[in-house]
Amino acid sequence: MVIFIDELGTHKQSDHSTNALVYVEIKNLEKFESEIAKLVEKLDMDTFHWADHGWKVRNKFLEGASELSFTFKIGVFKNPAKVDEMTEKVFQHLITEEKITNIYIDGKKPNWYERKLKKVLRDKKISVKKLRTVRKAGAPAGLQLADALAGLVRYHFDNPSGEDAKRWFNKFKRDKKLSSQFILT
Repeated sequence: MVIFIDELGTHKQSDHSTNALVYVEIKNLEKFESEIAKLVEKLDMDTFHWADHGWKVRNKFLEGASELSFTFKIGVFKNPAKVDEMTEKVFQHLITEEKITNIYIDGKKPNWYERKLKKVLRDKKISVKKLRTVRKAGAPAGLQLADALAGLVRYHFDNPSGEDAKRWFNKFKRDKKLSSQFILT
C-alpha cells in the first residue's frame, strides 16, 4: 500500500485546515498512475493542481478520478493554536494500515511537520525510510489526487452550501471511497 498525503489551509487564520490521505494499493499503482496521466492529458495539462483551476476543470478531473480504484481518509480541524500538535493527532488517527510500502508527502514541509509525521510512524513501528517528500513539479498521480481531495474537502467544509463540493463529497461517501473522516476542534 502506498499513501499520498496532502493538506491545505494550515497557514490560514480562518475557516478550516484539511489533511487528506489517499491510499492506493501497490498492485493497482501502475494502472492508477497511467489512468491519472491519461486523465490529465485529456484535460490538456501537465499536472492537476486544485488551486489552479475553476469548477469546470475540477469537475472533469473528479469525474475521471472517481472511476479509479482508491480510498481516502480525511482529518478536518479548525485552525488550532498549536498546529503541530493537531497535525500529530490527525496522523495518529489516519495512518492505521500495517503494510505500507511508501508514504509520499506533497511539497517541502517545515522540519516540525516531518518530525511529527516521523514520530507517529515510529510509534506505529513503520520505518521512516518509507517517507518521501515530493514537490508539485512531476508529482506522482497519487499526490495530484490527494491535492484534489484536500481541496474538495476544505472547500466543502468552508462552503457547506457549495453545490459542486457537496455533490462530490457525498458521491465519494456513497461510493465508499471516503473510508473515514475525523473532525477535530
